Amino acid sequence: MTILAGILMLGVLIFIHELGHFCVAKFMNVKVLKFSLGFGPRLLSRKWGETEYMICAVPLGGYVQMLGENPEKEDENLELLPGDEKRSFAAKSPWRRTLIVLAGPAMNLLFPFLLLPWAYLIGVPMPAFLEKPPCIGYVAAGSQAIDAGFRTGDCITAVNDIHVTSWESAEKAVLSHLGAPLRFTVQRGGEEAAVPLANPRDGGLEGLQSLGLLPLQEARVGALVPGRAAAKAGMKVGDLILAINGRKIDSWYEIRTIVQDLNEKPGRYLVEREGERIEFTIWAEKEERDSSSLFLIGIAPLQETVTKRFGLGDSIREGASRTWDLIELTFLFIKKLLFGEVSAKNIGGPITVVQMAGHAAQTDFTSILSILAFLSIQLGILNLLPIPVLDGGHIFFNFCEILIRRPLSLRTRELAQQAGLILLLLLMGLAFYNDLVRLFFGGASG
Repeated sequence: MTILAGILMLGVLIFIHELGHFCVAKFMNVKVLKFSLGFGPRLLSRKWGETEYMICAVPLGGYVQMLGENPEKEDENLELLPGDEKRSFAAKSPWRRTLIVLAGPAMNLLFPFLLLPWAYLIGVPMPAFLEKPPCIGYVAAGSQAIDAGFRTGDCITAVNDIHVTSWESAEKAVLSHLGAPLRFTVQRGGEEAAVPLANPRDGGLEGLQSLGLLPLQEARVGALVPGRAAAKAGMKVGDLILAINGRKIDSWYEIRTIVQDLNEKPGRYLVEREGERIEFTIWAEKEERDSSSLFLIGIAPLQETVTKRFGLGDSIREGASRTWDLIELTFLFIKKLLFGEVSAKNIGGPITVVQMAGHAAQTDFTSILSILAFLSIQLGILNLLPIPVLDGGHIFFNFCEILIRRPLSLRTRELAQQAGLILLLLLMGLAFYNDLVRLFFGGASG
């Protein structure tokens, strides 16, 4: 069901993209021969008017085929009607062809401006800690943050002289300086201290968490994996873990470290349940992950959430602001990626896209709208890259034609398209590799 939901959501974004090409082509009086969702063998096909509408077997893209778009590949048996020569894509001016090609990515970039206001109007669930002061509940061992000198209990008041009052505003400040040196101002024991971070690895792409900074999180059980050690021992959702083997637990993040240190030795877990204290003896279960051993008892933390709702006017403003933030962040990520300031491991492919969409589809409607908006922006910007075989490559060819006042030679375009195809295949190969690494060697719960 996750895969099916993910494919359906991806299909919506592909439809929006191809609809942009289709509508502007029709407006420019270009004859559209085919409108396809997917590639490969046809599953469904019907012809209305002059256009054949299809759904094909491979749901990882789509296309709009226009008369004269690829003259050398057109069906020799294609019947031309009087006036069709003027309705050919090739017969249009470079500016008109550019508008047709640009319409697909533009629709993907405009789509979130329509989606996200609805999410804010309905109500957006978000972790409660985002609205709380940015006080550090845990500094991950071996992280950049611990090397920089952060301590548990530090409260961030500024990032690169940008004043912050909540965890969310601190995240935004970090992301706005993606890959750049960071200078934190913190309150520590009633005094102000400066914590510099000269060269954040991966640029802080996931905000404070990627630096090793985590919010205050009480050790309350929010979920149990059926059949795992904690569930079999009798632990329940809502239990507050007070101590393990006599060691006091102040934060959820301490549990994972202790469980790993215990390995397969028994742990005595003291919990509080409805005012009563109960002790369990639990043996962690060993699991092999990414060539290393991980010990799990099968619990996850309780995530406190709040739902923020906005009026119509505020929803439009918040939705537009969030969309613009996502667009800026995506362009910034691409820039940092090209300059080697963020790792290529952060690139995701179709498997990641389908997983993200599928998981969102199993939560709530606002999550569906949010993930659709996010993925729509990624799809739109990806297609604007000046790589032949992508929309951006065709736009680049058109601008070259405008500048030199003649079309590029067929040989030049073929060579550029071959190079672009190789580059795109390498990029897809890297994305699939990253997807598979995340799928089979991803992180696990405690």
